[in-house]
Amino acid sequence: MTHNSHSGSCQGACCLKIQDLSVTFGTDAVLEHVNLHMHCGQIVALIGPNGAGKSTLIRAILGERPYTGTITFSPAGGAPEKLRIGYVPQSPGFDPGDPISVLDLFACCLSRRPAFLPVGKAFRQRVLSCLARVHGEALLNKRVGTLSGGEVQRVLLALALEPMPHMLILDEPLSGVDVEGMTLLMDMLDEIRKTYDLSILMTTHDFSLLEKYCDQVVLIQHQVVAQGAPKEVLSSPEFARVFHMGGSI
Repeated sequence: MTHNSHSGSCQGACCLKIQDLSVTFGTDAVLEHVNLHMHCGQIVALIGPNGAGKSTLIRAILGERPYTGTITFSPAGGAPEKLRIGYVPQSPGFDPGDPISVLDLFACCLSRRPAFLPVGKAFRQRVLSCLARVHGEALLNKRVGTLSGGEVQRVLLALALEPMPHMLILDEPLSGVDVEGMTLLMDMLDEIRKTYDLSILMTTHDFSLLEKYCDQVVLIQHQVVAQGAPKEVLSSPEFARVFHMGGSI
């Protein structure tokens, strides 16, 4: 399944425009003069070697890192009263002995309720509805420490979608997930993008599914080295140079 890239004016979900963005830590430049335009309804992958600045760019977009330059959001239908960005961090790696259930985790995150207090029927149904978005209803009463990598990502994704955001950002969602789990997760992201008209930005070190699911790939090594359609970027001399492959692939 391949997707047509959106072009021209922004339609549907939130659009993101980054202009001349730079981030420094002390005297070290982590990102320099980054320019990126993400069209509405796209799935865009940020790729690059470790330390290239991918997670730093994510944190700048989220407002967690100071930067120079501009980051502009342009949701369809005019600016909302408050822009909502759903964020899925890198998997936290729950303790296998943790007694907290998925229901307890939702209660702590969505209602600030201590995990040891019971939840009502209405809240339980709300959590089931959240999990249904990621086909995860069966996870409701599972202990978080027993979840597989793919199940953890589904739970975190369900949390990020409540309330429904204008844009979804995921940091290494495929890390620690097996091949079957990666395909299932990307299928879900594609379904969510279409159903809720979301723009999705993700970082990844796995390139095997980019051409099938992503509209655009952005290669970063402290600056934007290449960007465009997945096949174009993955076969570029810039990609081969950054990953020391000695030629195009």
